[in-house]
Amino acid sequence: MPLDFGGNRHGSDMGPSAIRLAGLKERLAELSDSEVTYTSPLGIQPSEYEDPGDPAVKYLEPIVKACCALAGATEQIIRGGGFPLILGGDHSIALGSIAGAAAAHRGSSTRVGVLYVDAHGDFNTAETSPSGNIHGMCMAASCGYGTGALTDLYYPGTKIDSRNVCYVGLRSIDREERQLMKQAGVTAFTMSDIDRIGFPAVLKQVTTFFRARADVIHVSFDMDVIDPMFAPGVGIPLPGGLNYREALLLMEEISQTGMVCSAEFVEVNPVLDVRSQTARMAVELAARLLGDRVY
Repeated sequence: MPLDFGGNRHGSDMGPSAIRLAGLKERLAELSDSEVTYTSPLGIQPSEYEDPGDPAVKYLEPIVKACCALAGATEQIIRGGGFPLILGGDHSIALGSIAGAAAAHRGSSTRVGVLYVDAHGDFNTAETSPSGNIHGMCMAASCGYGTGALTDLYYPGTKIDSRNVCYVGLRSIDREERQLMKQAGVTAFTMSDIDRIGFPAVLKQVTTFFRARADVIHVSFDMDVIDPMFAPGVGIPLPGGLNYREALLLMEEISQTGMVCSAEFVEVNPVLDVRSQTARMAVELAARLLGDRVY
């Protein structure tokens, strides 16, 4: 999903290509004999060819169009027994992937949970967002808060119960956004929590949370959760994040629950990367999530 309409800093539209060029196909081939198919749900115009529209929800129309196509592809793959691994692009694509995962289990008793690994909450609305960038609204909209065109994307209504959402790695949240997250009842582990109780304790609480709250998990991984010392090529680099080993361990632990049904890795920006360091890291994280182990 080479979509980068959601934020101010462009370049993440080249992220999927950077991840593929960093060896994703070869890495996945090592893990399984299962068929791996590569596809893009649609062709996306560069942002300079589109009108931003309402400054409170910039590029609303093209983002909704692109994410509806992604939702349809995600739903189809899951219903067909496949595992959609989605490459971003900015984090606004989560609107489509979460809608698609929710639609695939709609009408059943299956409870869908979301592991949102990100430095930011992405829980703003048009009324609270200081920027109007939709990549900062995607989780709120998926939980039913905000602009109707986003909350009703793909099909009307809330896509995910906010009480089934767990964040890891938060370290930058707007004031009103924080209030809305607390009102919604999401579970959040900030970098301060990790420093306070230790990463192994956080991992145990995360896996316990999902075993109690969900039957399947969608993993949404923003590469800016990792400290820019290790992942410089991201949309919004912010010091004080996860280190490389912590990120790999998180993917291993959530993989071992056996509950992950879909995943996305977003915000790889090769314009800002150093010798494809961030893209290669995304490949390794995806491999760990899909079952790779050191021993």
